Amino acid sequence: MELAAVLLESFRRNGLVNAALLEHLTPADLDLSDGVGGLSIGQHLEHVVGMRKYWLGKVAPELASSISFSTLEGDNPFWELTLELPALAAAFEEADHAMLEAVQAAYTEDRTFSEVYSSDPAHFLQHTLVHDAHHRGQIMVLLRQQGRTLEQMNAIDRATWPVWKL
Repeated sequence: MELAAVLLESFRRNGLVNAALLEHLTPADLDLSDGVGGLSIGQHLEHVVGMRKYWLGKVAPELASSISFSTLEGDNPFWELTLELPALAAAFEEADHAMLEAVQAAYTEDRTFSEVYSSDPAHFLQHTLVHDAHHRGQIMVLLRQQGRTLEQMNAIDRATWPVWKL
């Protein structure tokens, strides 16, 4: 097996997009929700970074146990936030690094993540890319619904979309 450089680059760029989004959020934004029972922006972000640690626990428990951040999500549909913006940024970096390490080790050892991704360990990265995009879309909708101006939304777009065109 050979881990395609383009997938690794896409995963790296996804991390840049997440970082750019975080840079455009304020601490108050983390509490914004749809007001009818949906996750807050902070809960979306904790869920997105928490899924990395959760799935690492399935495919590379030793790496998951070394991750320093934690959230209160668990099986709770709604939970109290534990990570502020700087901690979220650090958590994304830490978890993304661990994910890449896990996938690259699987390739080096010519093994799968048979517990979860039996066809190819790279599907772990692809799953994360799709999952992140899904939740970033929900975050963007919440920002618009809660009063972000067109210029503010365009600033986020200008910070995130060009990453994919490098």
